[in-house]
Formats: sequence, C-alpha cells, structure tokens
Amino acid sequence: MSANLNPPGTGDISEDVKILHSMGYAQELRRSMGGFSNFAISFSIICILSGGINSLAQATSGAGGIGIGIGWPLGCLISGVFALAMGQIASAYPTAGGLYHWGSILGNRFTGWVTAWFNLLGLVTVLGAINVGTYYFFFGAFGPTFGMEDTITVRVIFLTILTGLQALFNHYGIGLTTKLTDFSGYLIFATAVVLAIVCLAVAPSYDLSRLFTFTNYSGEAGGNVWPLVSNNWVFILGLLLPIYTITGYDASAHTSEETVKAAHSVPRGMVMSVLWSAIFGYIMLCAFVLMIPNMDEAAKQGWNVFFWAMDAQVNPTVKLILYIAIFVSQFLCGLATVTSVSRMIFAFSRDGGLPFSKALARVSPKYRTPVAAIWTGATLAVLFVWGSSTVTLGETPVYTIVVSCTVIFLFFSFAIPIALGLFTYGTPKWPKMGPWNLGRGLFSLFAVLSLISMVLIFIIGVQPPNEWALRITIGFLIVTGIVWVAFESRRFQGPPIGDMIAKRQAEIAAAEAALHK
Repeated sequence: MSANLNPPGTGDISEDVKILHSMGYAQELRRSMGGFSNFAISFSIICILSGGINSLAQATSGAGGIGIGIGWPLGCLISGVFALAMGQIASAYPTAGGLYHWGSILGNRFTGWVTAWFNLLGLVTVLGAINVGTYYFFFGAFGPTFGMEDTITVRVIFLTILTGLQALFNHYGIGLTTKLTDFSGYLIFATAVVLAIVCLAVAPSYDLSRLFTFTNYSGEAGGNVWPLVSNNWVFILGLLLPIYTITGYDASAHTSEETVKAAHSVPRGMVMSVLWSAIFGYIMLCAFVLMIPNMDEAAKQGWNVFFWAMDAQVNPTVKLILYIAIFVSQFLCGLATVTSVSRMIFAFSRDGGLPFSKALARVSPKYRTPVAAIWTGATLAVLFVWGSSTVTLGETPVYTIVVSCTVIFLFFSFAIPIALGLFTYGTPKWPKMGPWNLGRGLFSLFAVLSLISMVLIFIIGVQPPNEWALRITIGFLIVTGIVWVAFESRRFQGPPIGDMIAKRQAEIAAAEAALHK
C-alpha cells in the first residue's frame, strides 16, 4: 500500500488542475494532500474507536457475541460495496463535494440538488452525533473525576468548545488539518491494536464460540437498547453498529481538489479506509467480547457496556492511557468531519445551491480554506444537537430520531449517483472512465449490491424506537419536491456542463489570480 500513497510531484498537480479546469472549476483550495493523507481523512472519520465503542451496545445488547463475530464483517461488506462503486465514479470526476457533482453529471440538476441536500444534512447531523458520542465517552471516562452532571447545558457547552476547536484547526489550512488526520490514522491503528492486546491479556478465557453464539437480548435483558423483537430482527438491527461506524469515507471525495493525483488516490483512499477499518475493528471488538466476564451481565449494562467491562477487567493506569488515546481519536474524528462537511458546503455554494452562496463559497487567500463554510457547518451541528435535545416525539428524543435519519440520508446520497452511474455507464453522460476502473461487469455488480443494501439500511433505520425516521424521510422528500418545483427548478443551474465550462475559463483564471495576489 505505501508504494502508492506517497505525494507525487508538480507534474501530477498540473494534471489535477487541468482536470479540474475541464470540469469548469478554479483551483482555489490548496492541493497538497498525498495519497496517505486522503486515506487518513476517511479512516479518521470512520474511526473504529468512535462508533465501534460508542455504539457497541447495538450488538452486545442485541444478538450478543454473534453481533460482532458475524454481524460486524457482514455490515462492513455492505459499506464496502458502496465504497467500491463510488470509487469508480470518483476516479472519473474528482471534485470537492463529489456526490453532488456526480448526481448532477450522471443525472440532471434535480438529482444533483437532492443528492447535495441528502449529503449535506447527513454530514451536519453526523458531525453532531460524533461529537455527542465523544461527549458521552468523556463523561463515562472522566466525568466522575471532574464531577460532571449530564444536563443539556453541560452537553451544549462541551459540544460548543469541542466543535469550535475542530473548526479552528480547519480554519488554519489543510496543511495543519492533514498533519492532524495523518496522526489520527496512526493513532487509531496503534490504539486499536493495544486495546485488543490488553483485552486478550485479561480475558478470562479464549472461548471463540462466544463470537458465534446467538442470544436475543432485546428488551429488558439488554437494558432496553432495543425494544423486544424477534430473533431475526434483533440480529438485523445489530447491523447498524458496523453500518453506522463504517461511513464517512466520502471525505476522500470531498477533499479531491486538495489531493494530488486525485483520480488515483481518492478511490483508493475510500476503499482502503473501509478495508482497514473493517479488519482492525473486527480484531479489536472480537478481543473485547472475549474479555467480557459474562455476556448476560454485559447485555444488561446497555450503553454502559464498554466502561463496565473495562472497569471490571483492566488495570486503572492502563485504562486511563487507553481512554486518553480513544478520546483524542474521537476528537480528531470530529475534526475530519468538519473538513468533509465544509467542502460539501463550499462545493454546493459555488454553484449557487445554498442561501448566501457567495459568502459560503469564498476561499481565504491566506489559508486557502473555505472559512465561512467551515464555521457554518460547525455552528449548524451544535445548533442541531441543542435544538433536538430539547424536543421529544412520544417518548423518543428528536435527537435520537434524527441520528437514525443520518444514516439513511448519507446512504441515500451515496445510492443516487451509484444508481445513475449504473444506467449511464459508457453513455454520453459518462463516456470516459477514470484510471481507477473496475470495468463494466464489476461496477454493475457493486452498484446493484449497493442498491439492495440501501433498501436494507432504510428498512432497518425506520424500525422502533425510530419509526418516526420513516415519516421524517418521506416528509423531507415531499418538502424538497415542492421547493424544487416552486423555486429551485428555475433558479438553480447546477455544475457547469457543455458550453458553460468554456465560458467559465476567464472566471477560473481570475479566481486563481485573486488568490495569488
């Protein structure tokens, strides 16, 4: 892998800029990320030390050990087919906000616009969800030491500081962000390995059959993580653990315009981030399951299962060191997500897709980052958590319902361009493949598998206690349809195509010259 991940030279950058110009865009962002950095930003957002730990109860309080032993690799395969299909498209169209651009080029203005809104709302809410997970990890690991109480005020203040720091690092340039996410990549690898070794060292036994043993812990037996459901459903619901964790790899596409040799590095970054997250996550979580003293007692702990098992089995000093490394990894996961959401806002805005687009598309000449987009994305994520934490629908907080929609929205934004690509491959809409080419047969296979997986994800995502997610998703589709017909169909032009690209060349030259004054 390392032989293909080193930053190429100036000639490669010139070729990247030429490709970007051919799609009608100026090279406004600083192109300095090598292949490893592109991989690392997706690997950091996936962050098996975030979702893999904070959502662990979806398996341990669901179907038990088999939720990890069989459920984890199965869920990772679902994410993997999306990454492979998206990689094919990313190689042909390496632009920031890639999903929106693909949806427009392979479809039309409407499909691109809908894809953009699905992806943007998914990214904003997932940033909030990641940082809420980090808050609860900090609360569980260090809260008693600091005398913290879990109130909405404490949560929002914590999130404001956390997200503000993540935005600040992003503000000061992709160079600093890349250094931090590169470090994050190594930190996640190392911490996952050390955690696995520690778990195996203190495990009461190496009963591997535990990883393939099914027990229905839904209802009270599992701390009410899941409502009481049938055996089949409790296993299927547990797939949300790997599916929720192994997402965010579209960050490699969002940073295309900052990546050298993007047509090669972006698809490789997406696929490899999923592959290595799946492998190291499996090793880490299997080791953790083997460490658990008693699976029935673990299930009763519900969302507290990680801290319960660590308190019971691991030396306090070793535990503290691991907790610090996990917290830093989770912070950097959120930082990488700010990068991703800001590039989506920037890309959609430069084509006039958002209110105040002119301001949101502006790039700082000093830092070469979309500063307004960075702070807007960060602010929206905090406001989402604050607003949704104060409202409930029935007995379920709106925050919980919207987070379940997050997975649906993100995967819809993946599925739309994949579906369009399935029908436009080799046609005038998509006449030329990029250098990372699966071929017609394999791309079609992974595209079809992705669409089947999307149906499964949607069905899982709207099950109790998140049945409101179905109404929200349908409502969102109705509202977007009305807004498109009433307003955006006449106003929004989408990305440049055909003659528009040629007409933009003077604007491109002026935009690039302004950044070098």
